[in-house]
Amino acid sequence: MVYGQEENRQHMKTTFKIIGMTFLVAILATGGTFGQQLPQFSQYIFNGLHINPGYAGYKQEGYIQSTYRSQWVNFPGAPETFTVTADLSANEGTMGFGVSFLNDKVGPTRTTGGLLTYAYRIQTGTNSYLGLGVSAGFSQYSIDGSELDPNDWPDSEIPDGRINLTTPNLNTGLFFNTNNFYAGFSVYNMVGRKALENEDVALAYHDFHFYLTAGAIFDFGETVKFKPSFLIKEVKGAPTNYDLNAMFLFAERIWVGGSYRSNMKIWNDNLQENLNNRNAVAAIVEIYATKRLRLGYAYDHNLNVLSNYRNNSHELSVGYYITPKTAVMKNQRWF
Repeated sequence: MVYGQEENRQHMKTTFKIIGMTFLVAILATGGTFGQQLPQFSQYIFNGLHINPGYAGYKQEGYIQSTYRSQWVNFPGAPETFTVTADLSANEGTMGFGVSFLNDKVGPTRTTGGLLTYAYRIQTGTNSYLGLGVSAGFSQYSIDGSELDPNDWPDSEIPDGRINLTTPNLNTGLFFNTNNFYAGFSVYNMVGRKALENEDVALAYHDFHFYLTAGAIFDFGETVKFKPSFLIKEVKGAPTNYDLNAMFLFAERIWVGGSYRSNMKIWNDNLQENLNNRNAVAAIVEIYATKRLRLGYAYDHNLNVLSNYRNNSHELSVGYYITPKTAVMKNQRWF
C-alpha cells in the first residue's frame, strides 16, 4: 500500500515536471518572456480589475467584460487566454464586489482560475477615494498527455489522460482615484505556491506578482482628452517589466492610442544581457458603441530578435454596463 502511494506520488512529480518543462519550452520559443508569469492584457488600462482588486466598484455601475487574447498567431501551442470579469458598487459607493474567471492555455497545459473580490472604498476628499481590495479563489493547473508528442518525451514520462492540481489564491490591492488621477498597488499570488512545491513544481506562474500603476487625464480642447499612464510589474527571478501608455479620447466616444512594453534589470544582476530584445508595442482602440456597450481591440507587435517568426498578438474585449434601464447612468469613468 505504501509502495503504491509512493509510486503515485512519483508519477505526479514527473507529470508536473513535464508541466514546468513545457512552460520552459514555450518561454524559449517566444524569446520574449521570463518565466510563465500571470497572463497580462493590453486593455487593463480600461479595466483595472485585471490587475488590482482595489479597483472593484470604481465605475460606480455594474459592469461586465469578456476579453480574449491570442498570442503569436499561427505558432503551434501558442498561448490563448480568455477571461470574464464583473464588478458593481454597493452601499452608496462605499463597497465594491467583483468576480472573475480565467482560462489560459499554452500547448498541452491549461490554467483555470476563479476569484471573488471585495473592496472597501473610503472617501478621502471631495472627489477622491481609496479602495482597499482583496480577492480570493483558486487556480487549477493541468496537462493533457494526449497532446504530447511521444517523439519529444520518453514514453514513461507522458501522463495518461489529463492530470490536475488545484491551489488556493489570494490577492490584495489599493486603488486611489480622483476625477483626473489614479494610482494603484497590488500583490497577487499571496498563497498557494506551497502546494506546487510539494509536487516538485517551481512555476513562476504562482510566484508573487507586484503591480504599481498610475495615470492621469487631461483636457485637450472641448472634444479631446489625453490619458498617459504606466504599469510596473515585478516577479521573482524576472526583470522588472514596465508599460508606458498613451491614450486619446475623442468626443467621449472613441479611445485611440498605444503602449510600449519593455523591461530592465533592477534587483538581479545575473539576468541575461540582451534585454533590449525583449520589447513590444501595442495599438489599442476602444469604442463606446452605445451608452452601455464598449468594444475594444489591441494589436501587439514584438520587437525582439525572433519577431519575424511570431510577431503579433490580437486581443478583443466586449464590455457592458448592467445598470437597470430605470436608472440614470452616472458620468463615465475614464480609468
